[in-house]
Amino acid sequence: MNVTILGSGSRGNAVVLEADGARVLVDAGFTARTLATRMAAADIAPESIGAVLLTHEHTDHVSGACTAARKWGWKVFATPGTIAGTPGLGALRPVAVDPGEGLHLDTMHVRCVRTPHDASEPIAVVVDVPSSGTRLGIAYDLGHVPARIEQAMRQLDALILESNHDEAMLRAGPYPKVVQDRIAGGDGHLSNRAAAELARRVAHGGLRHVVLAHLSEHNNTPEVAHATVGSSLRATAFRGTLSVARQNAVTSFTVERARRVEQLSLL
Repeated sequence: MNVTILGSGSRGNAVVLEADGARVLVDAGFTARTLATRMAAADIAPESIGAVLLTHEHTDHVSGACTAARKWGWKVFATPGTIAGTPGLGALRPVAVDPGEGLHLDTMHVRCVRTPHDASEPIAVVVDVPSSGTRLGIAYDLGHVPARIEQAMRQLDALILESNHDEAMLRAGPYPKVVQDRIAGGDGHLSNRAAAELARRVAHGGLRHVVLAHLSEHNNTPEVAHATVGSSLRATAFRGTLSVARQNAVTSFTVERARRVEQLSLL
């Protein structure tokens, strides 16, 4: 599976997944023009996208969805809450997705998991490629980590994980206290410390990539997020690559399934 993060942060999020010749977009949080520009930088034609799956209705995840879907003929998938909360989306006849259930998007199987966030019906996703056995999880925009999220993010080959803010930077930052409380609340965004704890709990020897995403411009830095999560991962069996997705840069990587070493017991 080839993964191209077109950008991730408070001002926009979009991820292209490619497997067996099919391409699917998860979120379209940039204008159609910006999506096209960033796809071009990664040698991806917008017309080659078969479907877009929206995780929730906030602008940084859907701002270009309606225009791009009309322009390039993308089929749209979203939860009923996201459909109702996104102006103009209903006119595109999107396919309603039930959280907790699976669906097939071209060559990929996607399982949606409800997330704790202040949106109508937000989801995280786990994407499986049956032909290769590779599995990717995308979990951002969650205020805390319920058991269902932790369970869904186990036994992955790659994980894109929110690491939104450093708690001290948030409290010392420019946002009013009511906004700080919303971000740090149970339906807000995941802190570096919480991301580090989740990464530690789901890490295993076959996890090849952990990509930190949805970083705040004002309450975090890539270096702080990387150091916090990296310190936690060093105490695990994780031997893959830890990286940070940027708001204004394209990040690409390939997910391959780790070879499993079979041990033979002599009785």
